[in-house]
Amino acid sequence: MDATKHRVHPRFAKGKYQTIRLISMYAIFVGFLVAPWLRWDGRQAILLDVIEPKFYIFGATFMPQDFYFFAFIFIIAAMLLFMVTVYAGRVWCGYACPQTIYVHLYQHIEKWIIGERNQRIKFDQAPWHLKKILKTLAVHLTWGIISAITALTFIAFIVGVDALFFNGHSLFFMGWGKMTWVFFLLITFVTQTNAGYMREHMCVHLCPYGRFQSVMFDKDTLLVSYDYERGEPRGARKKGTHPEGYGDCVDCSMCVQVCPTGIDIRDGLQVECIQCAACIDACNEIMDKVGYPRGLIRYTTERQMVEKQKTKIISPRIFAYTFVLVALFTAATLVATGRAPLELEIRHDRKELSTVRHEKVENSYVLKIVNKTNERQVYRVRLEGDHPGMTLRPRFDRLPLQANEPYDLPVSIIGDVAVIKTGSTPITITVYSEDGKYSASAEDNFIYEPKK
Repeated sequence: MDATKHRVHPRFAKGKYQTIRLISMYAIFVGFLVAPWLRWDGRQAILLDVIEPKFYIFGATFMPQDFYFFAFIFIIAAMLLFMVTVYAGRVWCGYACPQTIYVHLYQHIEKWIIGERNQRIKFDQAPWHLKKILKTLAVHLTWGIISAITALTFIAFIVGVDALFFNGHSLFFMGWGKMTWVFFLLITFVTQTNAGYMREHMCVHLCPYGRFQSVMFDKDTLLVSYDYERGEPRGARKKGTHPEGYGDCVDCSMCVQVCPTGIDIRDGLQVECIQCAACIDACNEIMDKVGYPRGLIRYTTERQMVEKQKTKIISPRIFAYTFVLVALFTAATLVATGRAPLELEIRHDRKELSTVRHEKVENSYVLKIVNKTNERQVYRVRLEGDHPGMTLRPRFDRLPLQANEPYDLPVSIIGDVAVIKTGSTPITITVYSEDGKYSASAEDNFIYEPKK
């Protein structure tokens, strides 16, 4: 028995589902390539600057202290994927996964340069000669160009389009630093290897989603299924005939030939199936040719296929996922809308809480101020409330901060020992912009412990 995993060379099917796949996959691919070039308020719309670090996303700026917001995004994405899986199976893999998109594109390049499925199989089996070498080089060169473009796009999200391409050099790559070159070569190599060689092995052996998907399926999950009762026993026959004792499957193997992972859907649900529906379109085309009804392979559920009952669209699991998603969306929205344009934090000098000189008590603080607006602002500070005998003394009367700039401002509060209370007195310090648009307050304590 030959246990060797042969290279899969799928035939490319045409039909309703493949049209939907092409539109969805390449819309995502084009969106990925275009996204770094979008501008918002004079800045790159999506810039994930990990050096500063600051994330700029359509006018909003996220700093390290805001990264909990991204935890909400990742949790929402995971829950949404789980809910889609419960309802529609592995549809993400077939219609939107980047792995599927790149493998499909790279296999199409092989088709354009080498030929259809049978030609590609013969090409692999043929001995090396000049024509094979030239075509192989053409394939790898085209793959390499796409891999390099992918690497440039990824890096553009990190360092920015301006720094990457418009850095003042006639050849833009001459201005790159060492790390830019390292990541460019690494991402290019990984993309080339993954989409050119790993292909379905990534889905079958490495992707965890394919492994735990069966745990999430139930009787009402929509799956690509072969109607065993209608199709068996299978067998070849002349067009327009239906021999007695045979099912509708003409055993043409088209469902196997178009499968990007090389499985036979007639063997039942398998972990390799990414639900791309290529087998559905291929089978429907054959059914049309032989004059049989469509749907021998179709999207259906176990309840409908096996138990002959109507699929239950509404289930407790869907309600549970919906409830959790609504709660997460609400929380994320509140967090996003509640982000203050000005952030203030007070840190009391812990080394020496207070000093007494010439009948005056001094408490030192550091105000951590973050201008989260996208404009330059000038800030001032003041001591709030009625505190007789206390005076706030900042290092600077006016503090200009650039957009998204943080600053640690030392301030002192001086108290007259004849007026202030002993012990701990709550105080509030406010930072406000000169134009009056933004302000933030924070509380701490003024300490005076007279020596005995």
